[in-house]
Amino acid sequence: MLRPLRWLIDFTQTNLTVKRLANAELRSFKPAMLDTYHEIAVYIHRFHNLDLFQQGWYQIKITMKWEDGDDLVVGIPSRVVQYEAPNSGSSEVYGVWRIDDVENSFATQPFKIKYARQDVPLSVMIAFNISLSNREVPSKAGVIIKFELLYASLSEKGRCELQASLSTSPAAIHEFRVPPKALLGLHSYCPILFDAFHSVLVDSSVHISILKSVTQNLTKKVPSIYCNDENVDSKFVGKSSKGLDKVEKEVLLVKAFLTARDILLEEAQKLSRAIDHSIDLTDFISQLDDSKLFGSLFHANGSSIASAVQRPESAESKNSNENANIFLDFRSNGVLMSLSRDSLLWSAHIIGDQIHFLWNLFLNFHRANKTKITEYLRESWAKDRRTEWSIWMVHSKVEMPHHYISSRGDEVLHHGGLRGKVSVLRKLVDDPSQAAALRAEQHRRSIAQMRINSRSIQDLQMFGDPSLVPVVIVERVINAPRRSCSGNSYFGHANQKASPNLLTELKSTSKISSADQQVNGRVLKIVVFVHGFQGHHLDLRLVRNQWLLIDPKVEFLMSEANEDKTSGDFREMGNRLAKEVVSFVKKKTDKYSKSGGLRTIKLSFVGHSIGNVIIRTSLADNIMEPYLRFLHTYVSVSGPHLGYLYSSNSLFNSGLWLLKKLKSTQCIHQLTLTDDAELQNTFIFKLCQQKTLENFRNIILLSSPQDGYVPYHSARIELCPGSSTDFSKKGKIFLEMLNNCLDQIRSPSMEHRVFMRCDVNFNMTSHGKNLNTFIGRAAHIEFLETDIFAKLIMWSFTELFQ
Repeated sequence: MLRPLRWLIDFTQTNLTVKRLANAELRSFKPAMLDTYHEIAVYIHRFHNLDLFQQGWYQIKITMKWEDGDDLVVGIPSRVVQYEAPNSGSSEVYGVWRIDDVENSFATQPFKIKYARQDVPLSVMIAFNISLSNREVPSKAGVIIKFELLYASLSEKGRCELQASLSTSPAAIHEFRVPPKALLGLHSYCPILFDAFHSVLVDSSVHISILKSVTQNLTKKVPSIYCNDENVDSKFVGKSSKGLDKVEKEVLLVKAFLTARDILLEEAQKLSRAIDHSIDLTDFISQLDDSKLFGSLFHANGSSIASAVQRPESAESKNSNENANIFLDFRSNGVLMSLSRDSLLWSAHIIGDQIHFLWNLFLNFHRANKTKITEYLRESWAKDRRTEWSIWMVHSKVEMPHHYISSRGDEVLHHGGLRGKVSVLRKLVDDPSQAAALRAEQHRRSIAQMRINSRSIQDLQMFGDPSLVPVVIVERVINAPRRSCSGNSYFGHANQKASPNLLTELKSTSKISSADQQVNGRVLKIVVFVHGFQGHHLDLRLVRNQWLLIDPKVEFLMSEANEDKTSGDFREMGNRLAKEVVSFVKKKTDKYSKSGGLRTIKLSFVGHSIGNVIIRTSLADNIMEPYLRFLHTYVSVSGPHLGYLYSSNSLFNSGLWLLKKLKSTQCIHQLTLTDDAELQNTFIFKLCQQKTLENFRNIILLSSPQDGYVPYHSARIELCPGSSTDFSKKGKIFLEMLNNCLDQIRSPSMEHRVFMRCDVNFNMTSHGKNLNTFIGRAAHIEFLETDIFAKLIMWSFTELFQ
């Protein structure tokens, strides 16, 4: 059952009231009970299906409560606005929204989901009132907003049967915390994503303000501003006057109202400027004169402004600056405490009326400009997350070495000037994976001691227990000059010539004509996701979903060419992937060319485990040559780029040996460089000589020191302790592969290339001690089963994924 709408304040009448404060009416004013509450308005714009595996009827349910466990005080739905009527002829939406008076919940109308990337506009605003009775003003506790995803199968027929099925336990839950600071004023985009098994995006925004309501019946429960001595906040205990305790409460209430009003006014003006659509606040601002309001109250009470402010002034300037002092200092406790309780309540009434006027004006303005405001709030949210989520990220910059050399008489590392061999070796012998894990654990302990004091709405999937969130150590590599061709270089002059112009070849293999290469043409953005050993084409769907959230217009290919075919030769797997990618690109370029022209292509790749070796092999295939110039971003998720020459996981190595002996798995022979008696003739060595990396604009290597399935150094393409002290032929071959890979990244083919190594350190306590964690499989699979690490990295560097 809906509560009646709050009456809208006529602000001109409020201003007339302020002008009468100087006369005797104030002395005869008997204030009514002033009750305060927070109104939390949630706009649910649309439901977008990213990755729901089950077709069916779905519904969004919302409830609110205080976070301190007081379940008796919950948010009560106060008003609902359906600001766009759903299509009555559509079969996707059934019934109407509903409010449950028993549990004080709101539920959207049920809607049908049948396919991926389906949009269902919901266009509803629900406002909850959550009372501040018996609480401090402002509150020291936050509010929990709970979103539940309800599900019923498509077989349910009839409203009663459908609703009964939807009323069972929720399929997924996503909760947010509104910190106490944000309860005085918040206007934020709020994406609801539920969990990894229910990947959806509910586009919503949350708006909050503190409001007042007037009750004439003085016998009702007394709100917190009239509390008894035993309920007075401890900070006021010890006051000699009971009346003073009450005045202190009214002072805090007035200051809270002033803060809420200023936030609301500032946000309304900022949003109107951002969307270039003015909101008419001229009359409101012209009549907004706090110095007049408080000056009238001081005169009516016979108070001395100077004594309240306690600011030394000359007698000549006291009278002339009196109003200015009020305007500047009326929020100070000294000024407000000098007012009577009746005056404080009266001022709270006036400011509360102003907030009511602004609040209703803002909500109407939001509905009239919902699209532009939501886009602006979404952009602001994305920028703020980069700062907020840096809690779990450690950033550093390192310079890429010129090159590594393998002569026994030379240094292991050559980086500009000479360094002592002993100190370099000591540094390299230390296990980098252990050092990274220790660094992450130290950062995790510091997070546990951190007091996160924010005004932003907090996603409890991350803030519920911050210590469970992966810690990401980001190492941005600054490119050193490419080493010249010398005896220590493994590139000949032929490999250093500039890349040929491939436009002619591309035109012959696809339908991008010169007319399509116009400035105002569209950009075709394609991302190819490649699974690992014995994997599934949907393994990387969580990373895909984050990419789609950043750039909804991207076209993605979840590669199926090698599904159930990952035991053979990498050359065959690479060729199959190359053909699949070329076919997909041609299909999309044809479509884009017919619909308005195509300016260019951005072709990106994401690979997991040996999927990265398959990607690099496909890029070396001749049929991919015309598309190499369009390579954009490459994300390697735990990829064995340098093979398994120095794998330190003895249990995993035993498993590899069994695969080679019992199943004759060709790709395992290639990864361990045992596919040829001469290391120079092995597949991995020759792959490192191919230019598979130098055409990417952005290269991101994800690794984990907890991953025992892929050698840490191989995933990061860096020197390992074992090779640094190995002066045999094996050590020389490893350094040659490493140099070849780094030379491609250092290559001048791109004027500006981003190269990052990101260490993802998962909290593995939930896995317990078992074989998977012992051999390092748990962390290897964790990349596929959690998307928080992807959120941290991708939303912190959104420019790399657009």
